[in-house]
Amino acid sequence: MKRKIIPYNPNLKAFARELRNNSTKSEIILWLKLKGKQMYGYDFHRQKPIDNYILDFFCQELMLGIEVDGYSHEFLEVQEKDSIKEKRMNELGIQVLRFSDYQVLRDMENVMRAIEFYIEEYEKHTPNPSQEGS
Repeated sequence: MKRKIIPYNPNLKAFARELRNNSTKSEIILWLKLKGKQMYGYDFHRQKPIDNYILDFFCQELMLGIEVDGYSHEFLEVQEKDSIKEKRMNELGIQVLRFSDYQVLRDMENVMRAIEFYIEEYEKHTPNPSQEGS
């Protein structure tokens, strides 16, 4: 299966690096669970520029974005921006899972369960290239 080319704004690279260097506590905690292909062998990246946005976490193979929302995401204006961003990700074929800082810090078990559930559903509905043609 050919990997899909995902557009991104190269001007966001420096900002993404800055975000990686200034991660929130909840982003760091979730990254410790996702990095190094710990989630079923899938490769996640953090603060990944996609189109004109930056996703907190992204796995291209799964076409999955994960957002960790802090306090500012409780404001209507920020929620509207999140909604536009999520709609654009969906247009690009990317599903977005959204968690609050509180969920990551206080209920990591269910956060991980939601990500695992997404992966299991994805694998059920996506042909495995190693099994094709057999």
